[in-house]
Amino acid sequence: MEWISHSRILIVGLGLIGGSYAKALKRLGYHVTAIEKRQSAIDFALENHIIDDGYTEVDREIVSSADAVIFGLYPQVFKEWIAQYQEYFKEGAMITDVTGVKSCIVYDIQNMLRDDVEFIASHPMAGKEVYGVENADDAIFRSANFIIVPTEKNTAEAIRWIGGLGRILGFSRISVLSPEEHDEMIGYLSQLTHCIAVSLMTCSDNEHLVDYTGDSFRDLTRIANINDLMWSELFMLNREPLLKYMNIFLSEFESIRDMIRDGRVEELRAKMRLSTKRRAYFNK
Repeated sequence: MEWISHSRILIVGLGLIGGSYAKALKRLGYHVTAIEKRQSAIDFALENHIIDDGYTEVDREIVSSADAVIFGLYPQVFKEWIAQYQEYFKEGAMITDVTGVKSCIVYDIQNMLRDDVEFIASHPMAGKEVYGVENADDAIFRSANFIIVPTEKNTAEAIRWIGGLGRILGFSRISVLSPEEHDEMIGYLSQLTHCIAVSLMTCSDNEHLVDYTGDSFRDLTRIANINDLMWSELFMLNREPLLKYMNIFLSEFESIRDMIRDGRVEELRAKMRLSTKRRAYFNK
């Protein structure tokens, strides 16, 4: 299925990312419907022309009218939704997600899903330190990365379809990873960094730090403003890769600590030069 102007898109879960998808797709001329349990979120999205229509309850007619369904739900809720309502999908519908972990959900959903509906997983590597459709902003997709996460059950058509979604939303780079490769990568690039930010904010209870801090602390702790329900679930579902990189980080941190303690200036400078060299890849 190509991305065409008369496609009807259903978004289930109207949070920051679901809301930003809706905002972009409606701006591009698609008919966007949302299902979201918060009536206030539906009202906001309608009033601000982010969606065409929205509902707080799941209804067969609403789901069956959609050519494509995008899920912005927490992992376990996502699986439960599919198990309960997949009979409502239109024959030939494409479904995708924005979930931050893959191995623990992709295979389960593909194994339970009807044969005439295809689930192709994806992960928009974009976001802000705020939540909800009230903060929807499709500009966050520009210059961001988009990851397609297929399995052997996915067709070439579905992979092209989800790549098309990434392109029309404005992502600058589209990559393809297996569920296992995705979770390994996300354990390091996203989950470890959130753990570090949380740790920095819980190291001191000095309420006056904000009066003294500079940009470095603000930049390092921006993501410490964290949704504890969502991120704790993601950490637990991706426990092994996350623990692996936490242990590597602890080893590196202890190494730097020991260099400072023992006065090993040249080793410390070499570590800093290596850091600068690797960070340069992100500046390009």
